[in-house]
Amino acid sequence: MAAYMIIIAKIHDRERMLTEYSAPTAELIKTFGGRYLVRSPMVTALEGSLGEGVSVVVSEWPDRAAIDAFWNSPEYAPLKAGRQPFADCEIMIVESPSG
Repeated sequence: MAAYMIIIAKIHDRERMLTEYSAPTAELIKTFGGRYLVRSPMVTALEGSLGEGVSVVVSEWPDRAAIDAFWNSPEYAPLKAGRQPFADCEIMIVESPSG
């Protein structure tokens, strides 16, 4: 059953985000079986309080276990910790219903 990781990010330093986090994380996501569906800073909020300067990333994974393996991997740990100073992120997993 497919699972999706959705990230809503308020990025404070886009250059550092791209070079220090996004590029190495993209390769790692492939390694763990994920693929990007959307990566965009072009977000318009129709409702709610997202504010300006928000980016959205949606990735598709074979299942929840693949996301968990990526998220908890020793390879991702330093990238996850390294992005914290320059991006505030809301990260969620959405699983497809079976059937």
